[in-house]
Amino acid sequence: MYRYYVLAIIVIALDQFTKFLVVKNMELYEQIPIIHDFFYLTSHRNTGAAWGILEGKMGFFYVITVIVIIGIMYYLHKFGKENALFASGLGLLLGGAIGNFIDRLFHQEVVDFLDFIIFGYDFPIFNIADSSLTIGVIIVIIATILDEKKQKGKAK
Repeated sequence: MYRYYVLAIIVIALDQFTKFLVVKNMELYEQIPIIHDFFYLTSHRNTGAAWGILEGKMGFFYVITVIVIIGIMYYLHKFGKENALFASGLGLLLGGAIGNFIDRLFHQEVVDFLDFIIFGYDFPIFNIADSSLTIGVIIVIIATILDEKKQKGKAK
């Protein structure tokens, strides 16, 4: 079970290290093309959630994040031993939640820098923690669907 906490720690470390590099080496709003017209490193700050939702509502984010972290840890302990895929998703969720929480707690904003243009759409700029949260949710959904199918198969 502790390997899922190690996964979360790896996500947190990678997230914080990449954010540190962006803050230290790039001016705010500076953009470095990696693959022209597709992928840029763009130094950006966000005081809200995804797509700037609830900008400046730090108190709300503190409370919600603490509740989410406690919930993730509860589910990790309750189901982590019996479902490795589900627990891996929870480990990614935990790392992502804590990674952005650290930014909000110490800087009152989140550092974002991964900037993609997909089929002409300039996708909102995000970071490693956001990626971990997204991938974690997808894995949890897949694990839940697979578990439901498995339970239905046992019931027959």
